[in-house]
Amino acid sequence: MPSKLPIAIIGAGPVGLAAAAQLVKRGLRPLVLESGSSAGTSLRAWGHVRVFSPWRYVIENSAAELLHRSGWIAPDPEELPTGAEIVERYLDPLARLAEIGPHVAYGTTVTAVTRENLDKVTSRGRDASPFVIRYVDASGEEKAVLASAVLDASGTWRGPSPMGVDGLPVIGESKAGDRIAYGIPDVSGVGKPGYAAASILVVGSGHSAINVVLALLEVQKTAPTTTISWALRRNGIDRLLGGGLNDQLPARGDLGLAAKEAIESGRVKLLAPFAVQRVRENGGRLDVEALHDGRYERLAVDRIVVATGFRPDLDILKELRLDLDPAVEAPRLLAPMIDPNLHSCGTVPPHGVVELIQPEPGFFIVGSKSYGRAPTFLMATGYEQVRSVVAELAGDSKAAREVHLVLPETGVCSATNPVLAEAASGGCCDGPAPSEVDACCIADMKAKTDGKAGCGCGTSTTVEWNNVEPAE
Repeated sequence: MPSKLPIAIIGAGPVGLAAAAQLVKRGLRPLVLESGSSAGTSLRAWGHVRVFSPWRYVIENSAAELLHRSGWIAPDPEELPTGAEIVERYLDPLARLAEIGPHVAYGTTVTAVTRENLDKVTSRGRDASPFVIRYVDASGEEKAVLASAVLDASGTWRGPSPMGVDGLPVIGESKAGDRIAYGIPDVSGVGKPGYAAASILVVGSGHSAINVVLALLEVQKTAPTTTISWALRRNGIDRLLGGGLNDQLPARGDLGLAAKEAIESGRVKLLAPFAVQRVRENGGRLDVEALHDGRYERLAVDRIVVATGFRPDLDILKELRLDLDPAVEAPRLLAPMIDPNLHSCGTVPPHGVVELIQPEPGFFIVGSKSYGRAPTFLMATGYEQVRSVVAELAGDSKAAREVHLVLPETGVCSATNPVLAEAASGGCCDGPAPSEVDACCIADMKAKTDGKAGCGCGTSTTVEWNNVEPAE
């Protein structure tokens, strides 16, 4: 591929800018295409949320090196930042650096990526043909730019999953959109007037949902008539709430314990499993028709918050040759490590270019988008991804394959946790392995028996599978 062309990065979030820093470190020229008007646009959307991980897991090493040269003063490594603080104290200064700033184009919405003069079907000359990135600039004009390689770090924040258990919006969901919020709305801040003294249904079983529920409890303190119903589309609350003191990220364990106490005190009504079938507007309110533990139930609420995760936008990649898992929509080699159907322990082995490689040479999906529909992702995992990918692009295959990442483990799947002892004994990757076997669980034992490295659970090099952005 032409060496004079830049390496394009889609998205100026934490992982995208980390990739830019890595490229600069290796003497390569980045071109960062950001649809927003500034760095970290998606983080600003949940700027009110405090993350679980302290600053030492939020700041990427190569980025920190560049920042320190400019006189930047790093935050306390043990503090827990909010999304807004991550942008203001880290991403904004990073994006303004002389080494990074001139290479970032804001207000550029990427609409498609392809090969110059080649469609998806054409093979001849493909490896030597540069990438063409189509985008719409801030004025609405359609343009194109060439790149020698592309890292898609656009994330999934703008692709929230709908309410339906079948992956589709429930009947009436779109029509009632003005009363339904997605992700983590600021219910106790700027959005408080719309939630105070109202009846709210929160749908979701992840840490985003917990954040919303706890924020609504703050609203309830000053507006006691606020009622909160929390619907889990499937059972599984114990796994989420049970980390507690066994979780090496204390803020995450505290979050689960606080939610558990709210349920037990009756301040939050838990509905599980709860599968919404239809939403109807009725006299200024919403009638929610659902199956609650298999039985029909109707619930009247004022507002709904859907915190059911996110999914990647793959439309812009239609003319590229991709190898994605059909279920998780993650790179095929990465998918088994993060597929919630296969892993209940919440651990992910360190990974890099080997797991992210695509049939389209020079193209990589990185960051949270690389996890497809898998529910959780860590910034630090994304940083290791781009370090490995950039090393490969720089021709340093040895460094690209030396992937090492150790992060705090979750207590969610620990049999020493009394809340989850029973679940862990039977549900953690098919249950525990015999005590005399060097394996963390039955699935791990089977994998090692077949000559594989293991199932990805319980090793000293695994990383915890819970999100740091936002605290989810």
